[in-house]
Amino acid sequence: MGVGRFVYTPILPLMHAQAGLSTGAGANLATANYVGYLVGALAGILAPVLTRSRAVLRAALILLTGTLAAMPLTHSTTVWMLLRLLAGLASALVFVVAAGSLLHHLRDHPPHLAGWAFGGVGGGIALSGLLVLVLGSAADWRTAWWAAAVLATLLAAASWNLRPQEAPVAAPDGSGATPRTHRWFGALFLSYTLEGVGYIVAGTFLVAAVGQESPGRLGSGAWVLVGLAAVPSSALWAGLGRRWSRPGLLLTALVIQAAGIALPALVGGAAAALGSAVLFGATFIGISSLALATGAHLRFPRSVALLTAGYSVGQILGPLVVAPLLHHGYHGALLLAALTVLVAAAAAAVLRIGFPHHMVVKGDTVPEQQRELTEDARSAAAGP
Repeated sequence: MGVGRFVYTPILPLMHAQAGLSTGAGANLATANYVGYLVGALAGILAPVLTRSRAVLRAALILLTGTLAAMPLTHSTTVWMLLRLLAGLASALVFVVAAGSLLHHLRDHPPHLAGWAFGGVGGGIALSGLLVLVLGSAADWRTAWWAAAVLATLLAAASWNLRPQEAPVAAPDGSGATPRTHRWFGALFLSYTLEGVGYIVAGTFLVAAVGQESPGRLGSGAWVLVGLAAVPSSALWAGLGRRWSRPGLLLTALVIQAAGIALPALVGGAAAALGSAVLFGATFIGISSLALATGAHLRFPRSVALLTAGYSVGQILGPLVVAPLLHHGYHGALLLAALTVLVAAAAAAVLRIGFPHHMVVKGDTVPEQQRELTEDARSAAAGP
């Protein structure tokens, strides 16, 4: 999923230079992918049976790999948009099945194990960047897509026999009243939606922005660092969440991410680009896991489903919002993305005020940890 969804980022500069893809069309292709991801995420939420189907997983793996192999076969922007939309749909289904399997089969194990497995997304990002880096100037954009398809095929074969989660056992019906958490959930929803807008701008254009300032292999190298930093991030933030306040950690992660996004636009140079990559990679998966866990803790009705929708809509809006700025390079887009993430951090700061850290509902017979795991498993596609 990390390769199929994110390899577009390091290949994008090649398509601009060699395939005649304009900056506006590049943003539109990114948007198509995020629309497909939203459709796939909502399908996993509205039809939970999809998250328990090995056939769905295998079909999505084949579809995702096929879209990568088909990209070099055309120069039609319309066909490219359709392929990226299907890639987004397949990515969401792969992620939701894998996440459900993780949270089901590892429910009696330490949380950091599932966190390391979610780091597979970062591993896919690192491999996609390394792939383009190794190919270098000797390969064109078509070769990059075909190589990505080969890599995705190998990874799909390795995950072919993944066991999806089993049908859940009905939890005892609690008789307690639902706590009133509208105020906190509203702040969380706003924060997470704005994060979707800001994060996806960097996730789409960071390599192109770095490459514009420092031609050569620095952009792909930065993308490798994004992936490597993302591999341990979910486990790290999950571990911190057991010791410190989740709203406080969410605020911290958002401020760090905003700094990372703004760094290459404000400073420039190789050191800033690589520092930006590390800060961005270390936070974007962790922010998703922290927001999801916070929403489940608040027990707002269908909280994770609503967060999924807000985050996904934010991802769709991100490239569209910054598209007019791309005619003058990527600095303005990155600065606007960083500002958006800072506003998300401000909303997270509001979330901290009076947050019910030890919320207990009279008559509730479902342990909080079990409730959070169940809702996360059903709605795991709210992630990256």
